[in-house]
Amino acid sequence: MSVKAIIQNFRQKVCDQVRVEAEGVDRYHVFTPFLFEDGDHLVVILKQENGKWILSDEGHTFMHLTYDLEDKDLRSGGRQKIISNALAAFSVEDRNGELILSIDDDQYGDALYSYIQALLRISDVSYLSRERVRTTFMEDVREFVKEQIPEERVQFEWHDPTHDPDSRYTADCMIESPSGPILIYALPNDDRVREATINLLMFEKWGLKFRSIGIFEDQEEINRKTLAKFSDVCEKQFSNFPGNKDRFLKYVQETGGMAAG
Repeated sequence: MSVKAIIQNFRQKVCDQVRVEAEGVDRYHVFTPFLFEDGDHLVVILKQENGKWILSDEGHTFMHLTYDLEDKDLRSGGRQKIISNALAAFSVEDRNGELILSIDDDQYGDALYSYIQALLRISDVSYLSRERVRTTFMEDVREFVKEQIPEERVQFEWHDPTHDPDSRYTADCMIESPSGPILIYALPNDDRVREATINLLMFEKWGLKFRSIGIFEDQEEINRKTLAKFSDVCEKQFSNFPGNKDRFLKYVQETGGMAAG
């Protein structure tokens, strides 16, 4: 198919604003009106590899997302699920950070349409709704614990089987350590902080021996009175997760008498 025919096919399947500029041998920059949230355009390159035409972002999409997020945060938790689902839905391949879609049977327009949909879906991780951000925060904490603490030491959604067989009072995570259990709470909002406060008070009432850690999504967003009550019963707090991962891990290891991994 000629370049002129490809452009026409692009416009028929996507929109009239698509234009294509040559950038070397068998390589074309495809300009579309589609944007990231901050106004930057998606990068789409049409090029030939090993005799086959493909669409590629040449690593731009993930690079753009890491302006606001760490690369490792894109590879775990809720964000990773969003990305994986988008790649699978539109048959796009992640080739070491370069997003690739092969064009089959001269279906250039259909391929471009699917490719743009995939990039836009992936870019959603940069402006998730508040509810989705909260879910991602909780999952990010869980994934970090899974990665850094031996599996046999970790129990999620922990409860005391003796005093609370119905799991009414729980901790997001319990880590067994030589010095005793460490209870961890991931805290995205006031309601979760109040719940954690009640649970910790109940554990104290039962006479349980434990250490406690609270990790906030953003401590500055928590009501001052709610935070004050929680501070009275929680041993250690971290004001946010992304900037305190190393401190959190170090504290768990030192408090629990565990050697650094």
